[in-house]
Amino acid sequence: MKPMLEKIALLLFSVSFGQPMAIAETGSVSKSISAKIPVIYDSDIGDDIDDTWALCMLLKSPELDLKLVVGDQGKTEYRTKLFAKLLEIAQRTDVPIGIGLEVNLDGTGDQQGWVEDYDLKSYPGTIHEDGVQAIIDTIMNSPVPITVLAVGPLPNIREALKREPRIAEKARFVGMHGSVRKGYGGSGEVSAEYNVRVDAKACQAALSAPWDIVITPLDTCGLVQLQGEKYASIRDCNAPLTKALIENYTYWIKEKPWYKESSDKRITQSSILFDTVAVYLVFSQDLCEMETLPIRVTEDGKTVIDDSARKMRVATEWKDLGRFEDLLVERLTAE
Repeated sequence: MKPMLEKIALLLFSVSFGQPMAIAETGSVSKSISAKIPVIYDSDIGDDIDDTWALCMLLKSPELDLKLVVGDQGKTEYRTKLFAKLLEIAQRTDVPIGIGLEVNLDGTGDQQGWVEDYDLKSYPGTIHEDGVQAIIDTIMNSPVPITVLAVGPLPNIREALKREPRIAEKARFVGMHGSVRKGYGGSGEVSAEYNVRVDAKACQAALSAPWDIVITPLDTCGLVQLQGEKYASIRDCNAPLTKALIENYTYWIKEKPWYKESSDKRITQSSILFDTVAVYLVFSQDLCEMETLPIRVTEDGKTVIDDSARKMRVATEWKDLGRFEDLLVERLTAE
């Protein structure tokens, strides 16, 4: 990158942390700003289905430049297969895949049927055996700051910070983590949110590192669900990646006990799409109420406001949830 272009990109990055680039909520980027935001996507894809929705949204967001995807929280072959098949359908095999740490979980998940016959040897892109090192190298070798977009438990990120603490100087962190004032389902009772609770020490490491941090806790991300015409427009979309998304959602939902026990097998709405909000916060914060809060991660996986803790930007409420849902539909139904 030429020095002047690098300076422009760095300026855009620094400005965009507090208030991301001027982007119309229709998803169109101002012609005067062409620099894309480079992103690493660290995800426990294949457990809850929202990681798959988030990846598809990311791939369909013109503001973002996906540099690397890495599976987190074990189940390495399964997660790698999901990434590979989705990237191939999206015609984005230029995006390298990193194999994350084999920790905490093993085996497969509810989307296994979709990748049962997929042969990783056929994937034409790059697969890094050491996904943590790929995270480090991608950040350290980038001429501009990288956004680490993390939407699962954080063992990979903890290990990356341990191996190379300087990544926090060259990256920012955007995550789907925690519960500040509301819990699951909009409850007034704060929850130990899954991504934090299952590996609290990893989350402590990530949310205390000296990088700029933005998170969407359950307060905002736990309220996103597409219903009615919004869901139907995605379900009926013929774009290849969106069709693959709905195929995955169908595999996933049919494994749920409540679905198996139900007499009504129609699928008329999405599940809760937690992780899509984190994707949005990488390039815009206009639709959320953002607060700068000192957040401490407790040993039992709570995220509490503590004046002695690291300060971060937190999406604590929606200004316009309906508009976000519209934006999500627009992205996922785009050709």
